[in-house]
Amino acid sequence: MKVGKENEVLEFKKTTGELNEGVISMAAILNKHGGGELYFGVRSDGVPLGMDISDKTLRDVSQAVGSHLEPRIYPEINEIYIDGKSCIHVAFSGDKAPYLAFGRPYIRVADEDRQMSAAELEKFILQKNVGKDVWDSEWSAKTVEDVDEDVLREYLDRANRAGRINFTYTTREEVLNKLSVTDGEKLNNAAYILFCGSPMLEVQMAIFAGTERLTFNDIMRESGSVLSLAKTAETYVRNYIRWRVEFNGSLQRKEIPEIPMDAVREAIINSFCHRDFRSSQNNEVTLYKDRVEIYNPGTFPEGLTPQDFIKGSERSVPRNPVLAQLMYYSRDIEHFGTGLKRITKECDEAGVKVEFQMLKKGFAVVFYRPDEDYGTSGENSKETNDGSLNGSINVSLNEVEQTLLALIKDKPAITWDEAAQCISKSRRTVQRYFKGLKDKNTIRRVGSKKDGYWEIIAPKGE
Repeated sequence: MKVGKENEVLEFKKTTGELNEGVISMAAILNKHGGGELYFGVRSDGVPLGMDISDKTLRDVSQAVGSHLEPRIYPEINEIYIDGKSCIHVAFSGDKAPYLAFGRPYIRVADEDRQMSAAELEKFILQKNVGKDVWDSEWSAKTVEDVDEDVLREYLDRANRAGRINFTYTTREEVLNKLSVTDGEKLNNAAYILFCGSPMLEVQMAIFAGTERLTFNDIMRESGSVLSLAKTAETYVRNYIRWRVEFNGSLQRKEIPEIPMDAVREAIINSFCHRDFRSSQNNEVTLYKDRVEIYNPGTFPEGLTPQDFIKGSERSVPRNPVLAQLMYYSRDIEHFGTGLKRITKECDEAGVKVEFQMLKKGFAVVFYRPDEDYGTSGENSKETNDGSLNGSINVSLNEVEQTLLALIKDKPAITWDEAAQCISKSRRTVQRYFKGLKDKNTIRRVGSKKDGYWEIIAPKGE
C-alpha cells in the first residue's frame, strides 16, 4: 500500500541518511502551514521500503531536530509498521515561525523546500506580525498631550526637507493622526520614544583606561528620546576620540577624526532603530584604548550575517517597523539595508578597521583606533595659522576643548558655571570636559577650588 503522495504538509525520506534534508522539510512546512508529517523508510512516491530501527535511530532523529531546528519544537517520533515494514513517523507542529533549519529559513512550495531570500523573510515577518504584538506598534501609556511640540515640529521640518512627507504642521493631534501613530488620544510606543519629553530610554557611555572593562576614566548615563540620545552618544564619541590637523598651505585647515564620524553616526542611529526595546539592557557607547564599540540589545536577524548586507544586496529586516518608517521619513535611516555597507565604505576610505559582532544578547559595531600617536607628531603638531590653541597645545583637542582653553587663557579663574554659560552646555558636561583636559595634561588647577585658577600647561620644549 502507498502511504500517500508528497504535498505541502507531507514529506517522505528513504532512510535516516537523509536526516538533514528531513529537518529542512520540517522547517519549510512549519513556516508555511504550522505543522505536518515526515516519514523515514518511505519512497518519494509513497511506497514503504522499511529500514532497520533501534532506540538509537529514534534518538538520532530527536537530537537532529533539537539541534538544528530553531525555535525548538517537540515532535512525536514513533516506529510504525506499514505493510509489515518498519518505518519512522514524525508528527510536528509549532506557532513560533519563522523556523530555521541549520540557521536558514525555508518555505514549502508544493512538495519542495525552497530557501527564503532576505526580502521574502522580511515580508514573512511583517505579515506574521500584522495585528500582533510588535513592540513599537503597541499602545503606550502616553497621550497626545505628552508630546513635546517643539520636537514634533522639528521632526516634521526635517521630513519635509527630505521630501518624504508633504504636509506641514497644524496641530499635534492632526500631525500624529497623519503619521498613523495614535488611537484616539493614545500614542503607540514608536511615537512615545520619538516625540515625548520624558521617555523610558537610556544610553550608557563610558571610557576605559585600557582594552578591558576594568578601570573607568569616565562613565555617564543619559535619558531622553531616541534622536536626542543618538545625538548625545555621537557627541560623546566626537569629544573623546583624537583628531589631527592637515594644512594645505592656506589659512584653512582640515580636522580629521581617528574614526570617520559619518560611520559612527550611522552605527549609533542603527543601534537604536534595531534594538530590542523589551530588553532591560541599554544601548552602550564605550571607548577603549584600542577601539570604540557601539552596542545595542537586539540580536541580528536569524539566518543572515552582516556580510549578506555588505557584499550582497539583502534588504533590511526591521525589528521595529513603525519606528523604522518614522525615522525613514526624516532621513535618519534608510529602509534598504545599506547601513552596514555605508559604515564599511567610510572605514575603508579612512583606513580604519571595523568589525560587526553578532552576540548572543545583542549586536555591536567595533571601530579599531589607530596608533596612540595619532594627531600628535610630525606636521600635525605645528601651531595653526589661525592662532588657535589646538596646534600649540595638543592637536587631538576637539572644538569644545579648544573653546574652553581660549576661555581659560582669557580668564584663568573662570568657574564651571561661567564656562557652561559661555558654551551653552550643562555644568556637568563642562566638568567632564575639564576633567578630560586635565587627563590630557593640558591644564592644571592651581590653588583651592574657591580661590584658585586654571593654568594651561605648555608642551615640552616650549
